[in-house]
Amino acid sequence: MQEFDNLTENLPDTPAESAAPVCYETPAAFGIKSWAEEDRPREKLMQKGRAALSDAELMAILLGSGTAKLSAVDVAKLVLNAANNDLNTLARFSIKELMRQKGIGEAKAITIVAALELGRRRKEADAAARVTITSSRDIHQLIRPHLQDLPHEEFWVILLNRANVVMRSVSISRGGVAGTVADPKMIFKEALEQLASSIILVHNHPSGNRNPSAADIALTRKLKEAGQFLDLPVLDHLIYTDQGYFSFADEGML
Repeated sequence: MQEFDNLTENLPDTPAESAAPVCYETPAAFGIKSWAEEDRPREKLMQKGRAALSDAELMAILLGSGTAKLSAVDVAKLVLNAANNDLNTLARFSIKELMRQKGIGEAKAITIVAALELGRRRKEADAAARVTITSSRDIHQLIRPHLQDLPHEEFWVILLNRANVVMRSVSISRGGVAGTVADPKMIFKEALEQLASSIILVHNHPSGNRNPSAADIALTRKLKEAGQFLDLPVLDHLIYTDQGYFSFADEGML
């Protein structure tokens, strides 16, 4: 017994005092699979329809998964928050800008960009239906799918028949952030080939400044004079921005 006592005399009184404490980590966010079925984005869409889902839930379906600590919905909320919860702002994000957001790798960034581009093309297809131009607002609505969210300048011409019905919208040139070149020969070549009765000029200002520059005014005057000579009147020149537009015709400058 003495030998046994020597072996045990240095042990602590209770086993609990010698054992290291056990730590149980609580996850920062529960995974989507742990949610009630009606709250999961895919199941919610199936049961309640697409209109019942928030922007974050719709994006979570595109993402497919989140991170170890964030659900796909959490990641989607972070991405939307970076764009001030504005889908138009998000549409301007590049793949690299999206990849700066937590939980977004290259594949997920490409998925987001592709989805937003499909939405833009849908708008473009809607605008391609037969349209009659009666005001500058009609021009703005027609050209918006082509110029929305662009980081560079583009120059377009809208060709009209005698009833002011749109025949075609044609891209003439594409430039940088500060400007683009509009070749009068290319503009009137398109109009003559399509037997247009009149034309409308459009270009965008990525900066958001709607006011025409001196070069814009000079070009408009030059094209107006050329159109009169060719019996192809220039009905308007619209400067497009994502926040609004400037119409030379509305301002009495044409």
